[in-house]
Amino acid sequence: MKQIPVYLFTGFLEAGKTKFIQETLQDPRFNQGERTLLLLCEEGVEEYEPDSFSGHNVFIETLDSEEDIQAPALEALQKKHRAERVLVEYNGMWMLDSLYQRMPQPWVVAQEFLFCDANTFISYNANMRQLVYDKLRSCELVVFNRCKPDADKLEMHKIVRAANRRCDIAYEAPDGSVEYDEIEDPLPFDLEAPVVEIRDEDYALFYSDLSEDFTKYDGKTLRYKGMVVKSPRLASDSFVFGRQLMTCCANDIQFTGLICRWPEAASLSKGQWVTVTARVEVKWHKGYGKKGPVLDVEKLEPTDPPAQPVATFY
Repeated sequence: MKQIPVYLFTGFLEAGKTKFIQETLQDPRFNQGERTLLLLCEEGVEEYEPDSFSGHNVFIETLDSEEDIQAPALEALQKKHRAERVLVEYNGMWMLDSLYQRMPQPWVVAQEFLFCDANTFISYNANMRQLVYDKLRSCELVVFNRCKPDADKLEMHKIVRAANRRCDIAYEAPDGSVEYDEIEDPLPFDLEAPVVEIRDEDYALFYSDLSEDFTKYDGKTLRYKGMVVKSPRLASDSFVFGRQLMTCCANDIQFTGLICRWPEAASLSKGQWVTVTARVEVKWHKGYGKKGPVLDVEKLEPTDPPAQPVATFY
């Protein structure tokens, strides 16, 4: 079955999505005659000018509500126009999972871009954190439009990096000039130290970084505080060690942890807080069902919970 590439443009109203898509479809380097389905999921201030597109090969359809996102309906629109690819201007108030979970099987997201108004982004994040995080977590590029010289780029950078450490960030000034983000993101702990000390407030960043590339922790000795979780799937000398983590709001709190091996594991109580010093060994483990980081405990001490038991990125 032939794959249909999907180019996804997200962001809130008046964030600059329409302008960017219009310019993209006018560019002959992108638009070389491929039959293109453009799905509009909101009615913005700006309107498209189809006659100016490079080639008359773009077919516009509108989705009026989040419930309209259904695989059979989307596939019917693609077949109706014999589209070879799909562009989606997505409504910022809709959750992305509505699209990702209901796309037709041949549809594959090729690129995902997020557009933000630099003048309102920090306010949006403070008041609609879940919606902002939803758009940040999987995008490949964040573009901050209307970025004035006095814009707080560091704060915007921090908000983006709390959700996504890999995407590119661009700041577009009112005159159209673009500056790419070059702010470094050093980890708040020293991976080259004999014992890598993870502070309570840095657990979320530590776990996120480890999840992205656990191989760089192989052979490292870590020391940090966490909770004991027992599992019947593990041997008597093993337990799961970690913390509850909130990525954006209370609704998405989940336990995150690593498998630990310690000869006296049976003496531990479920939910007990301990500080562990352990060496990381990346190996296959049945508890993961794949290769992953296993902690071989060198020292374990009972302790009190952190001041903020649920770890966050901010």
